[in-house]
Amino acid sequence: MQKIRKGDKVVVLAGKDKGRTGEVLRVMPKEDRALVRGINIVVRHQRQTQSQEGGLIRKEAPIHLSNLAVADPKDGKPTRVGFKVEGDKKVRVAKRSGETING
Repeated sequence: MQKIRKGDKVVVLAGKDKGRTGEVLRVMPKEDRALVRGINIVVRHQRQTQSQEGGLIRKEAPIHLSNLAVADPKDGKPTRVGFKVEGDKKVRVAKRSGETING
């Protein structure tokens, strides 16, 4: 089970977007990277084609998982993730508040 999953609210710990929060759009476990909405925006120069307009296109670039922390469900501050077995299910738990992380 992964600590950071698609749909999680995360806080950026390092880099140009430090302190900002966003939603995880995609996780790439083999590369240890994630795509976060509105974070690590880069500008790409796009050549015009029949189907696509040319010009400058802004899009999210992957960010390393070590620079992200899950936002605590209680107060939105960064927290580490632990695991707990509830019944027959393994759930993720915020170390900061002890609350379960839904998702």
